[in-house]
Amino acid sequence: MLFKSSLFACAAVTALTCGSAAVAQTSTAQASVSDKPSPSTLTEVVVTAERRTVNLQNTAIAATVLTQHDLTKAGVFTQDQLQFVSPGLTVNNFGSGADIEIRGIGKGEHNVRSTTGVITYRDGVATFPGFFQDEPYYDVADVEVLRGPQGTFSGQNATGGAIIVNSQDPKIGGGYRGYVQGSYGNYNDTTLQGALNIPISDTFAARIAINDEYRSSFYHITGLSHPADLYWSSARLSLLWTPAPAWKISLKVDGDYLNSGGYFGDPIINPATGKVNPTNNLYNLQTNYPHPYATDQFLRAVLKIDYVDPSSGMTFRSISGYQDGRAGYKGDIDGTALPSPNYTITVALDEHIYSQEFNIISPDKGPFSWIVGASYQDNQAYFPPGFDIATPPGALDENSYGSAPTHTWGAFGQVSYKLPAGFELQAGLRYSDWDAGNFQRFYVPELLARGVNYYEDGKASGSNVTGKVNLNLTLDRDNFLYAFVATGAKPGGVNTALYLDGGLVPPPFKQEYVTDYELGWKARLFDSHVRTQLGLYYSHYSDFQVVVPLANNPAQSTEISDPSPSKLYGIEASAQGAFGDLSFNASLAWEHTALGAFHAEDNRVAKAGTCDPATGPTTAACIDLGGHPQTYAPDFTGNFGVYYNLHVDGGDLLTPGVQYSYISGQWGTVFDNRAQGDRLAARRILGATLAWTHGDFVATLYARNLTNDQYVSALYAPIRFAGAPRQFGVSLLKKF
Repeated sequence: MLFKSSLFACAAVTALTCGSAAVAQTSTAQASVSDKPSPSTLTEVVVTAERRTVNLQNTAIAATVLTQHDLTKAGVFTQDQLQFVSPGLTVNNFGSGADIEIRGIGKGEHNVRSTTGVITYRDGVATFPGFFQDEPYYDVADVEVLRGPQGTFSGQNATGGAIIVNSQDPKIGGGYRGYVQGSYGNYNDTTLQGALNIPISDTFAARIAINDEYRSSFYHITGLSHPADLYWSSARLSLLWTPAPAWKISLKVDGDYLNSGGYFGDPIINPATGKVNPTNNLYNLQTNYPHPYATDQFLRAVLKIDYVDPSSGMTFRSISGYQDGRAGYKGDIDGTALPSPNYTITVALDEHIYSQEFNIISPDKGPFSWIVGASYQDNQAYFPPGFDIATPPGALDENSYGSAPTHTWGAFGQVSYKLPAGFELQAGLRYSDWDAGNFQRFYVPELLARGVNYYEDGKASGSNVTGKVNLNLTLDRDNFLYAFVATGAKPGGVNTALYLDGGLVPPPFKQEYVTDYELGWKARLFDSHVRTQLGLYYSHYSDFQVVVPLANNPAQSTEISDPSPSKLYGIEASAQGAFGDLSFNASLAWEHTALGAFHAEDNRVAKAGTCDPATGPTTAACIDLGGHPQTYAPDFTGNFGVYYNLHVDGGDLLTPGVQYSYISGQWGTVFDNRAQGDRLAARRILGATLAWTHGDFVATLYARNLTNDQYVSALYAPIRFAGAPRQFGVSLLKKF
C-alpha cells in the first residue's frame, strides 16, 4: 500500500506541475505521441545494441526497431504485442510471466528453475529475467528487437536475442513541451497518459511521464469467483545534467503498480468428455476460487554517466541499476467450478537486482575502433512463506519458501577494422562467470507426520565464453552485406527437491549454448523510398533445457539438458516504404526447428516404466523426442501495415491504416500430442485505425483484433490462457 500511495502522490504532483493529468495505455491502439516523420521519405533508424548509436542499415544485426510513432500506429503497448510486428518472435503470456521466443529460442519451458533466453534491457540495465514482464510501453524513444544470440554485449540470457527499450530523455533547452492523451474503448477501457519536459537551467532538464489504465475483465465467469478488473498505474522521472561539455549525467526512476485482477484459464481437456476443449468460447469460464488476484509492483532506478575525454575523444561510461519487485498471484488452476478436481495456487515473489556496467568506447574515426567493458549483477529472489499449490486445498498442499540468488559478472570487448574496397572486420568476445543457489524448505502440512518436510541447499556455478565475428561489405551507399558467426549462452541451474520422492534433489542442469551462422543483405531502393532487410541463418543449439517426468515416477518432473544438439534454420525478410502520402511496412519469417534426440515419458498418457533420457529404450511410453519441433516455435510469422494521408480543407490530415499479423500454429509441449491439446492454432490479428490530425490535436478511431480471433496464448497444464479479444475505441491526443 505504501508503494501504491507513493505512486499516486507522484502522479498528483506531476498533474499539478503539468497543469494537466496524464497517463498510459497497455492494450488499446492510440494516436502517436511523437512528431511524425515526413510522409514522403523514410527516417533513418538507429540501434544502440553495441554501445554506440549506429545506423541499422549499415550494421550486421538482424533487428526490428520501432519508434513510439511506430508502436502506436500498430497498437503495441506491452511486450507480448511485439509478436504482431516483429518477424520470428512469439510471446506466450501465462499471466504471472511471459515466455519470449525469438527464432524458437528463449524459454521453452514455463518454470521458475530456468532463466529466459531473450533478455530485456530498459534504459541500459537488464531487467527481471522472467517475472514483471507486463511493464507498459509509454513515452519511449524506441524499442529494439534483436534476433539471434547477443553474447558479446547483452551477455548471458540472450541466446535467442534481446529486447532493448529506451525511454525518452529530457531535452535541455527544449522548453516546456509535452503531450496529454486519453482514450476510451469497449470493456470500459479508459486510459490517460502524458509527459512534460521541464527546462530547469541551461545545463539541467527534467521529464515527467505518467500513465494509467482501467479496464473491465475480458471474462464472464460463473462459480464462486468473479471477474476482476485491471488497473495499471506507472510513473517515470527523468533527469539530465550536463555540468560541462564533456559530461552527461542521466537519472531515470520508474515505478509501476500493475493490478491485473487475476489470471484465468479454462481446462485444456474437458473433464466431461475427456477431449480437447474447443477454442470458440475462451472468455466464458468457470472457477471455484472466490478471491483471485494478480499484482506486480516494482521500482527501477538507472544512473548513467558519460564522460568524453576532450583530448582523446574516448567515452568513459558507467551504468548503475537498482530494481525492486514484488509479485503476488492467487487463483484457480483447474479451470472448473467442479468440486473435483479442485486445484489452486498461491505464489509470492520478492526480487531485488543490483547491477553495474562500465564501458570505454574509442572514437569512431579512422580505420580502427574498439569498445571494452565489464559488468556485474546481483539478483536476490525470495519466496516468502505462503507459496502453496493445493490439489485440493486441505487435502494435499505443496508448500515452500526460501531464496534463489544468482550472481553474474563478465568482461567483454569488440574491435572493428575498416579494410579496403568497403570491407570491415569486427570481432567481439565476452567472458561470463555465474553462480546460482536454491535454498528452500518444501513441506506438505497434511503429510508432516510422514516426514514430508525437506530443506534444500543447492548450488551450481559455471563460466562461458561467447562472442561474434563478422565480415561486412559496403558495396555502395544503398547496399550492405554481412556474414557472421555469433554465440550465446544461458546459465544452468539448480533443480528443486522432489517432495513425493523422499526429498531427492536431482542434479543441476547444464548451460545452454547456441552457435549461429548468418548471412544478410540490407538495401535502399527507389531513391531511398524503400528499405529492405534479408537474412538467412543456421543455428546449432546445445543442451536445450527441458522439463521431463522422472523415469519410473512420471508424477514428478525435473529439468534436464538435451544430450543431443538441436538444429534451427530459417529466412527473414522485411521492408519499409514511403511514397508521398503512402507508407507501409512488412515482414515475414520462415523457420525449421528440430530437437536433438532424447527420451521422456508423457505423464498425461504414459505409465510407469524405465525411461532414461539418454538411452530410453524407445517404447510406446518412452518417447524419442528427436526431430520434434521446439516449443512455441511457429514455422511462419508475418505482418504488414499500410497507411495513407488524405489532405482535407484547412491543412488537416485524415489517415486510414490497416495492420495484419499472422503467426502459424505452434506446439506448447515437446510431446506434440494433439489429443492432449498441445497444438496451439494460428493467430490471425487484423487491426485498423482512422486518425484525424488538426495541428497539434489528433483524434483516432482504433480497432484491434477486428475479427475477434480467439486464440490460445499459452498452455500451463491443466489449463490454457487466451489472447486478447476484439477491442475498439477512440483516442484523443494534444501536444503542446
